[in-house]
Amino acid sequence: MKYYMGKILIVDLTAGTVSSEEVPQHVFDAVLTGKGLAAWYLYKNIPAGADPLGPDNILGFVSGALTGTGALICGRLAVACKSPLTGGWGDASCGGIFSPAIKQCGYDGIFFKGISEKPVYLYCDNTTAELRDASAYWGMDAVESEIKIREDIKSQKRPCVAVIGTAGENCSLISGIVNEGGRIAARSGVGAVMGSKKLKAVALAGSRPIPCADHEAVKALSKELGTRINKMKFPSGVGGMLGLGGTALGIMPSTPLPGPVTSLIFRHWGTPSNMPLAITSGDGPIKNWSGGPKDAKGMTRAYNPDVIKRMETVKYHCYSCPLGCGGKMKIKGNPFTDYTETHKPEYETIECFGPLLLNGNLDSVVAINEMLSRGGMDSISAGNIVAWAIECYEKGIITKEQTGGLELTWGNAESIVKLVEQMINRTGFGADLTDGVKRASEKYGGKEYAMHVGGQEPGMHDTRNDPQLAVHMVTEPAPGKHTIGMAIQYGAMSLSDICSWAPPARIHGKGRDYIPNEEMAMISKANACYSLLTDSAGGCYYAEMMGVHMWKLVEYLNAALGWNYDGDHYMEIGERIQNIRQLFNIKHGFDPAAVVLPERMKGNPPLSNGPLKGRRLRTEEQVALHWKAFGWDPVTGVPLKETVERLGIPALMEE
Repeated sequence: MKYYMGKILIVDLTAGTVSSEEVPQHVFDAVLTGKGLAAWYLYKNIPAGADPLGPDNILGFVSGALTGTGALICGRLAVACKSPLTGGWGDASCGGIFSPAIKQCGYDGIFFKGISEKPVYLYCDNTTAELRDASAYWGMDAVESEIKIREDIKSQKRPCVAVIGTAGENCSLISGIVNEGGRIAARSGVGAVMGSKKLKAVALAGSRPIPCADHEAVKALSKELGTRINKMKFPSGVGGMLGLGGTALGIMPSTPLPGPVTSLIFRHWGTPSNMPLAITSGDGPIKNWSGGPKDAKGMTRAYNPDVIKRMETVKYHCYSCPLGCGGKMKIKGNPFTDYTETHKPEYETIECFGPLLLNGNLDSVVAINEMLSRGGMDSISAGNIVAWAIECYEKGIITKEQTGGLELTWGNAESIVKLVEQMINRTGFGADLTDGVKRASEKYGGKEYAMHVGGQEPGMHDTRNDPQLAVHMVTEPAPGKHTIGMAIQYGAMSLSDICSWAPPARIHGKGRDYIPNEEMAMISKANACYSLLTDSAGGCYYAEMMGVHMWKLVEYLNAALGWNYDGDHYMEIGERIQNIRQLFNIKHGFDPAAVVLPERMKGNPPLSNGPLKGRRLRTEEQVALHWKAFGWDPVTGVPLKETVERLGIPALMEE
């Protein structure tokens, strides 16, 4: 028996046709589903040189191998395509409830090619898969259209809907895809690809059973994990003290973090718990990556996670997750918006529109969060772009006349909110920013202040604080990502306990990570392989952080799939997926060697205050060692022939 759905749905938007294809068992064995399935299908089927916003690009929605099997924290959706933002591999991930709905319709993934003549959406259930007219919803924001589509569909089951907002319709290269009113697959410009195809939404209402080899074994693993999580309690009212913890982390010679601690913190506060820690420890970028904690005075109070938690009316749980790090908030009376509720802003959004812009106004950040959810725009990219615009305005590169009268000064909440609105709607000065900071700086100048890696804006964790993160931001086939690997992440996971070649996570002085070495290269390789394995299983980054002895991914996979493999076998699956994604970039002319960190993110010039004062990175040397560890050319980043053949990729692509 197959312990995956075994089929993918192919939607040709140009022809208006829908068909299904079988996925061979050996393909599933080699790459699982999730990002692995997407990498296999897109590498094979997107022709070299395809226009990312043209008919030859393919947009894939894929569910994970463990999603729906009863495994906890395994409900992440992956969306993949050729990125219009970077020109290479693009993917994005989000929570919510959409991912299992793909499998409940009988598929492991849904792939869209071509371009429709008019706005359409896909409707799919147990017996039907068809394109329907979406003209009535085009122009609605993501929240409104999701609600309206769900109301208009006459089905016994409440449909799960993934949809683009105004930013996606306008083909903003930093737009994403929304489900559940605020869970966004935000990165790589996936929303722009969906908008270019005139695909407004995907609505799924299937109820097919999802196979699992050993339900009892999976149930036992989930019961064990759930019991450990439910035992965790955190005293209320201590959020204001987290800043002191961040200060301590900043001056400590090493940064130990037991994996279960992350579960405790995120269960209590959600990701806003990282705000005071990041501001004081050096983890969170400040003032467009040019400042330190002294420049962000008052920010730990402004973004005290206890204050944000008090605004929360109900916790939000993604599918199969007992943590509930999300939440819904009432925002009635917010001076920056007429909306009365929103999803709780995540750390990345708060950091991007708070300390990165020297903005201490929480109301403005909450309002922007709802604007971005409705518009369907990536908060990471948007915040980095606004930071660039403010610095350019401060230095006279951009004038008040060019901004249309907006006073783009640090911390000017009113102007920041107006600029974000323009970016979403592609109007005014914001129209020149909505395709990313790289393109904006090419038009106006100020390239030295444009924080992007290979065309994509970086996540809100400072590379100068974590040289391993710096390596991943450069070497990741979708560059600029912050969720592939960090030193603190590796220290929490204990990967050496499941992988024979992964180095032990020894506690050592931080200074050692700033000196390029082969052990660190093996650590970054292990991080990447495990991350891709997690993504293809449908797992969450915060589950990874719990460590392999709490969130038992290998045991889950063996139980759900009927296999009996060790960790080395599964890590090889992650390695294979990473190689295919890199080969995708090579096929499409994306040069890995051309991807570099901005000088500021390397510590040139160095910061003048805080824990990162004076720190500089030698990223280029460590990147070469990382590529070598993967079996890629250390100069070009191209996978070597013997590596590709060892992983069986040529034979895999013949199917």
